[in-house]
Amino acid sequence: MKEQIEKVRLSALEELKNAVDIEAVKVKYLGKKGELTQLLRGMGQVAPEERPQIGQLVNDVRTVIENAINEKMTALKAQETERKLRSEALDVTVPGKKIPVGHRHPLAQTEKTLRDIFVGLGFTVAEGPEVEYDYYNFEALNLPKNHPARDTQDTFYITDNILLRSQTSPVQVRTMEQTRPPIRVISPGRVYRADPADASHSPIFHQVEGLVVDKGITMSDLKGVLELFAKRMFGEQTKIRFRPHHFPFTEPSAEVDVSCFVCGGKGCRLCKGEGWIEILGCGMVHPFVLENCNIDPREYSGFAFGMGIERIAMIRLGISDMRLLYENDERFLSQF
Repeated sequence: MKEQIEKVRLSALEELKNAVDIEAVKVKYLGKKGELTQLLRGMGQVAPEERPQIGQLVNDVRTVIENAINEKMTALKAQETERKLRSEALDVTVPGKKIPVGHRHPLAQTEKTLRDIFVGLGFTVAEGPEVEYDYYNFEALNLPKNHPARDTQDTFYITDNILLRSQTSPVQVRTMEQTRPPIRVISPGRVYRADPADASHSPIFHQVEGLVVDKGITMSDLKGVLELFAKRMFGEQTKIRFRPHHFPFTEPSAEVDVSCFVCGGKGCRLCKGEGWIEILGCGMVHPFVLENCNIDPREYSGFAFGMGIERIAMIRLGISDMRLLYENDERFLSQF
C-alpha cells in the first residue's frame, strides 16, 4: 500500500509540471473517484495495526498534491497576467489622436460681439419668454388688434391671445413695467415670423433690440450710440445715415444705413453699388408706449432700436444666403 501511495504522489507531481488543465489533474487524483480516494477505500485490506500509519500517509500525500496544485495555479495565473500586460501594453510616448475642437457658431460670435459692444456702452442684458402674450407683442407697442402694421410681423399663434414673439420688443415692455427710469437695456433672442425660408428670410431668426429711457433723451443721443456701435462693429471709418421711416412704436422713426466697409462708399457687389448697407431700424419711443408702461411721457423720453443678428453676421462675414447659417454644414461653419 505504501508503494502505491508513493507512486500516486510521484505521478501527480510529475503530471502537474507540464499540466495546463489543473482542474483535470485535481479531479484525477483527489476527486471522489480519484486515485488517492480509491486507495483510502481499500483500507479494509490493510492490517488493523497499520491503518493509522497508512491513513496518515494518505493525508500527507493529499496535502502535498493540494499544495502543488495551488502553486501551479498561482504560477499559471501569474503567467497569464504577464501575457496580458505585454499584449495590452501602451506606449505612452506615442502621440495621442487629436480631438476636434469646436468653436462658436457665426450667429453666436456675432451676438457676443453685439453684447460686448453695448455692455461696454453701459447697457445691461434683459431676456424674456419666446412664447408671449398678444398684449406684450403688439398692443402695448401701439399695435392694437386689426392694425395693418401687424401684417408685416405675422407670427405663429398658439391661441388667440398667445403666440411666438415676432420681435424682442416685448422684453422692453416688461422691463419698463418692472423698472423705473433710468433704463438702458438690450434684449437679444430668438423670434418667429410666418415668412417662407429663402436667401434673406427665415421663419426663425435672432434679434438684438435696445432701449434707453430717461429724462432729456433726444434723437442726438440715439445717433451717438448708433455711431459708436457702427464704428466698433464695422470699423472706425464707418459712417451712418438716417432715412425717415414709420414704426408704430417709435415717433419719429428711421432706418439706419452704414457706409459700405468694403468699398468705403464707392459702390461694390456687397452694397449693390449704392455705397450704403441697411442694418437696423430705430426711433424715439412713442408716448403711447411709455404710457402703457406707466411712464409719464411728459417727464421721460427714450429711444429704441432693433437689428437682425443674421443680417449683421451676413454683412460682416460676406454670407449671401441666410439658410447656410442653419444647415449645420461643417464645411461652411469651419470657415468662421
